[in-house]
Amino acid sequence: MGTKATEALVVSFDDLPNYLHARHSVYMDIDGSSFYITDANDKYWRAQDTTQFNEKDHYVDASELVPTLSEFLGLPFINGESIEEVFDRATFYASEK
Repeated sequence: MGTKATEALVVSFDDLPNYLHARHSVYMDIDGSSFYITDANDKYWRAQDTTQFNEKDHYVDASELVPTLSEFLGLPFINGESIEEVFDRATFYASEK
């Protein structure tokens, strides 16, 4: 898990998959919530809630693991909505290592 950058990213929904494949993670703020979007071992994608931590001090999963990025972007884990549906209301930040 990286550190959330201070400056927002300028990325379109169409460019987000390429960004994630290249960088493997991004932070997303939406409606007062913050999620860490990341791959798991380069095979699965998930969102994690940045306000909750497990016993290893890692973010707690906010979505299920799914095998493809396109499936993940359509997964309704944000109060019943997907990243695709909330994209215009969301702000994205780089995850700095």
